[in-house]
Amino acid sequence: MKVGKILIVLLLVSVLALAKTYTVGTSADFPPFEYIENGQFVGFDMDLIREIAKIAGFEVKFVDMSFDSLIPALRAGQIDIAIAGMTITEERKQVVDFSIPYWTADQSVIVKADSNLSITVLFGKYRIGVQTGTTGDLWCTEELVKKGILPEKNLKRYDTFVLALTDLLNGNIDAIVLDSPVANRFAATKPVKIVGIIVTGEQYGIAVKKGNTDLLKAINEALKVLQETGKLAELIDKYF
Repeated sequence: MKVGKILIVLLLVSVLALAKTYTVGTSADFPPFEYIENGQFVGFDMDLIREIAKIAGFEVKFVDMSFDSLIPALRAGQIDIAIAGMTITEERKQVVDFSIPYWTADQSVIVKADSNLSITVLFGKYRIGVQTGTTGDLWCTEELVKKGILPEKNLKRYDTFVLALTDLLNGNIDAIVLDSPVANRFAATKPVKIVGIIVTGEQYGIAVKKGNTDLLKAINEALKVLQETGKLAELIDKYF
């Protein structure tokens, strides 16, 4: 690591000293990024923010909530940081500030493992599940519902992907559109399969309240250190 980078990090640690605790909001139904195991918050994002906190010199306290509640909670000051596989979009950037990207993903379409359906499930009168406020929700709304391809009543929105997955396995919906890394995890652990990829190239970022420049700078500098030291690559190898 360059000496200048070390000095920057040490300066940030001094600014955020006294072990300040930040409340981190997440939606813990998104494995392998965030989920709860044995009562603990685990996953790639959870480990990532813990490593960021170590470098930047602050503590974290996790709060679980629905994905579409995260940005309102940030704006209301109920949480300080949101990390939940959140895609950086122009609309979201109008109301919160994002870190530099730490992950790139596309969307996948999953169906039951014994289903004969294919990617064409999106282009008929099938029942499609999405998590409210996610890229899958936005894509299906813009590209299918608004274009008259999918009836509005056939787009089923859920607070969590766990609920969507349960409905899929119970035959209440025909497919789910969700982020590819999570789809891959479900396909490896549940009786579902991936039948199509929607290339969106979305980038995940860590969100903070608009104007919280000190915290955002600390997060960005810590992310750069994790990239340069290879720690981020270690976390990727651990979960993916």
